[in-house]
Amino acid sequence: MPLPSAPAVGAREGTAWRSRAGEVLLAGLGAFAALALVGLLAATTKQALMLGSFGASCVLLFGFPSSPFSPARNVICGHLLASFIGLLFLHLFGPGWLPLAGAGACALMAMMLTRTVHPPAGSNPVIVFLAQPGWQFLLVPTLAGAVILVLIARLYWNTVRRKAR
Repeated sequence: MPLPSAPAVGAREGTAWRSRAGEVLLAGLGAFAALALVGLLAATTKQALMLGSFGASCVLLFGFPSSPFSPARNVICGHLLASFIGLLFLHLFGPGWLPLAGAGACALMAMMLTRTVHPPAGSNPVIVFLAQPGWQFLLVPTLAGAVILVLIARLYWNTVRRKAR
C-alpha cells in the first residue's frame, strides 16, 4: 500500500497563513469596535470613559481572548484594584516617583494575591499619578470603561462564534 503523498510545498503554510490572517483581522475588528464604541459613548455622554490601559486590554480581549489574563474577572477587578491602589497611594503619600513605584508594586502584588492579574491594569497607578484625579476615577473611567470593554468583547466573540457555526 503506497504512503499518502505529502501536500505540495507551501500548501499547508498557505492555509495556516489564511487562517492566521482571519484571526488577526477578527482581533483587529473587535478592538476597533470596542475602542470606537467606548469613544462614542464618552463623546455622547461627555464622560471620560477611556484609559490608556484600555488599548492594551483590547490586545488581550480580542487578540488573546483565551489568555489567563483575559477573563472578565481579571479585566474588571485588575483595573479596579490597580486604580484603587494608585489613588490610595496618591492621596496618602502625595505625588512623586517613590509613591508611584510603591503603588505599582502593590497593585501587582494585590492582583497576584487575588488572582485577578491583568497586565494592562498595571499601568493604572502610573496613569493615576500623571492625571492626579479624585476618587470618582474608580467609577468613571475605570469601572465603567472596563465593564463596557468586557461586555463588548463578550458580545463580539459570541456573535463571531455563532456565525462561524
